[in-house]
Amino acid sequence: MRLFNQALSAVVQLALFTVIPFVWYIICNKKCSGFLKWIGLKIPYADRTLLKFTAFTIAAFTVISIGILYSLKGIDTAAGMFSGMGTAGLPYAVIYAFITTALSEEILFRGFLLKRLSGKFGFPIGNIVQNILFGLLHGAMFCSLISSVKIILIIAFTGFIAWCMGYVNEKKADGSIIPGWIIHGIANLFSAAVSMFCIIT
Repeated sequence: MRLFNQALSAVVQLALFTVIPFVWYIICNKKCSGFLKWIGLKIPYADRTLLKFTAFTIAAFTVISIGILYSLKGIDTAAGMFSGMGTAGLPYAVIYAFITTALSEEILFRGFLLKRLSGKFGFPIGNIVQNILFGLLHGAMFCSLISSVKIILIIAFTGFIAWCMGYVNEKKADGSIIPGWIIHGIANLFSAAVSMFCIIT
């Protein structure tokens, strides 16, 4: 039953994060290229450069995450729901990491916002704006729980990773959000694993 609830929660969040892009697509898209292609949910051509940039971003995300998670020790985070579950938490963590958060946020931030902002203002500005919004969203979740310095660190860290995912998606994957989805999902799974196995307590 718990796995069903986790899957249902993932579907609901995915629907909520997709509704604005879908409505925008229906109203504004005259070419009708297909919604999934329009948001970048398409298979990229996986050349060596794309694989290198994706691997680098995953490595950077993981290394920096350790410091951020350590600084949040004792604070209830989203991944905290897996605390002490060990390997039994893996199915729940995979749904949470790859669907509830990563796919939902990639569709909204890199699939919708970045692409629309880049079309209007160019990629450099579009990528900066989406990374700032992504960072602010993640910082806002902790605004009443931690110090201002830690909030700024979270905003900077998540914003930097958002910029990297936007760059990889648009410049190395021909607009596909799949590399960003993989990077994001692995990073969230890493955070969940830290909680599942009580690595930082």
